[in-house]
Amino acid sequence: MNPMLKSVCITTALLSSLVLLSSGCSKKTVIPPEGSPAEGSEMNGGTNINYPSADGSYSESGLAAEESMDSTGGQGIGNLSVNSDADQDQQSEEYRRTYGRSSTVFSPIYFDFDQAGINAEMAPILSANADYMKENHATAIVIEGNCDERGTNEYNLALGERRAINAKEYMVNLGVDPARIRTVSYGEERPLFVDQNELDWSQNRRADFIVE
Repeated sequence: MNPMLKSVCITTALLSSLVLLSSGCSKKTVIPPEGSPAEGSEMNGGTNINYPSADGSYSESGLAAEESMDSTGGQGIGNLSVNSDADQDQQSEEYRRTYGRSSTVFSPIYFDFDQAGINAEMAPILSANADYMKENHATAIVIEGNCDERGTNEYNLALGERRAINAKEYMVNLGVDPARIRTVSYGEERPLFVDQNELDWSQNRRADFIVE
């Protein structure tokens, strides 16, 4: 074959191959990470998946921080609401030693072992509680009688009841309307302090005054 003709044939063949290769190329497909929901699927609500940008941030329509507002308007994280300072204070030992379970406008009274009578040291406290009731006519309270753990459950329920009733009668004698006071006994069932020593026992022998 003429060398010139052979060269032309080889060149033509190479050009044809390049044309065929160019027309046969397909667009590259990007495969999302394994386990990711497909675009527009039910799993992501029919919206595009927002992956983080190079600096690690997300767009506003991307992943949201798991913060919520609890039912009281306090800020929470996920489903856990953050306790208010007041709730935390009521759980502190200092609060319990001072107020028992009483509302802060009242003070609890304490009883001698196996006794339901009001002793002289508690009289000024009951008088102050009664004065508050007489000055705040819309206030209604429940007096809760409590005992330490010694004795049977049945005996302590009855003892707690006598303590609550005696506290109510004392306040009624000071001029408080009995219709604004109800009583309940928890006996030994709701100890505020759990150590088995005289200090904790003495503070569990208590009547609390709680605003309803």
